[in-house]
Parts: sequence; C-alpha cells; structure tokens
Amino acid sequence: MNRRYETVYIFDSALDEPAINEKLTRFHALLTKDGKGTLSNVSHWGKRTMAYKIKKKDTGYYVVAEFQATGDLLPEYERAVKLDEGVLRYMCVEAAREQPKPVAAAVVAPEEEELEEEEA
Repeated sequence: MNRRYETVYIFDSALDEPAINEKLTRFHALLTKDGKGTLSNVSHWGKRTMAYKIKKKDTGYYVVAEFQATGDLLPEYERAVKLDEGVLRYMCVEAAREQPKPVAAAVVAPEEEELEEEEA
C-alpha cells in the first residue's frame, strides 16, 4: 500500500548544486524502482543558517521532497541517506492524509475595540 511521505534533507553547504542533484537522483531512484513509488514534489530551499551547529557547520542546503512509496522501500532508502557524508541531517515522516484547511479567526470590529477602551 502506497503512503505519502515527506523528507527534509540538510546537505553540507560546501557542496555545489549539481552534486546535490546527483545525490537526490540516486536517493529517489531507490524510491521509484520497480514502479513501487512516485516522486510528487522536490523543493530546493537553498542555503540557510541553522539554529545550531551540526557537524561543526553553521549553514546547510535545505531540500524538501514529497513522495508516495510502499513501506518496504524505506529501510534501503534511509540507509543510503544515512551513509552519505554530504547529508548533515534528514528527517522522513509520513505526510498528513489531507492538507489542513485554514481556520477563519474571529475578527473584532474596530468600533467594538474603541467602545471597550472608552468604557475602561
């Protein structure tokens, strides 16, 4: 059974973009082999400063990938990502079944605010 997953990679910022794309192609080939998985979206966020150092690095190159795959493909995929020295951190999670819908916040009219301030 295919499930939706989302992975966030933090690559070493010293890597250039073609090298990162080559690594992503290799990782995603593991997910799509034998037609058991499909890649739906890959978003490059670029270089960003991290909140704390990881492996003595201050910055990392962030990539978010969304895909559908069967559960038996994940152990081999995660092992390949773990062993790659260019990946500082990664996190793979099962994505929500539905996209959350925005909730409308209660808006107080400006006149009501003024009345409350005058009464106080």
